[in-house]
Amino acid sequence: MTATLHAPIAPGTDLRELFRATYENRYTWEPGFGGYQGRCVWEQGDRRVEGSFQVGSDLKASVEGIDDAEIQKAVASQLWEVAIHRVRRSFDQTHAENTFTAGDTDAVGTEVIVGGKNAGDRYRIKDNVVTMVHRHIHGTVVTIFTLSTTDTGSGYLSHTYSSRYSDPASGEAKGSVNRFTDTFTPLTPAGPWVLAERQIVQDDPTAATGDSRQTFRFEDLSPLA
Repeated sequence: MTATLHAPIAPGTDLRELFRATYENRYTWEPGFGGYQGRCVWEQGDRRVEGSFQVGSDLKASVEGIDDAEIQKAVASQLWEVAIHRVRRSFDQTHAENTFTAGDTDAVGTEVIVGGKNAGDRYRIKDNVVTMVHRHIHGTVVTIFTLSTTDTGSGYLSHTYSSRYSDPASGEAKGSVNRFTDTFTPLTPAGPWVLAERQIVQDDPTAATGDSRQTFRFEDLSPLA
């Protein structure tokens, strides 16, 4: 099912079915994901660290061969974060207790105002893609803008996007804006698509001068037997 926004939608319009179509256009793994493994590389400035990793069928990531505990944790975190977003849950499983109403439409897309269980959350959608997420998670608010996507043929993956955390009461930013560039590749010709590289650039005007870019690469990828 596809749906494309060609003209502004009147504020107050029920967007449930349009948001459902956009939700279902995200790329997720087929049931029965068996896990995969490979080599991992972390780079920042002149530093380079290599190791190996596995992501199990339970989506848990294990990283070996990296002595720096902070880097090891960061690599495992990227793998887990990507994997958890590939889990397939039906729209009704996730959003049965929510309502979706149109707000304004701007260059980013049409605003989707959430009511019900997750009241206070907001999205924007454009051309069958969720272009903005504004969600309350564990006492903080995360806002994500998707700038470009990768078309897998079975749904889209975010390619370039930004994220920022803020205080839900004051709206004050917590930390800097992180800008991501994710590159995905099919593990086999039939899939699943997995992360091959992630670059993260931190926009923090108060930080000391230096290269904030971190690069995580995942190579020599193969399914777990």
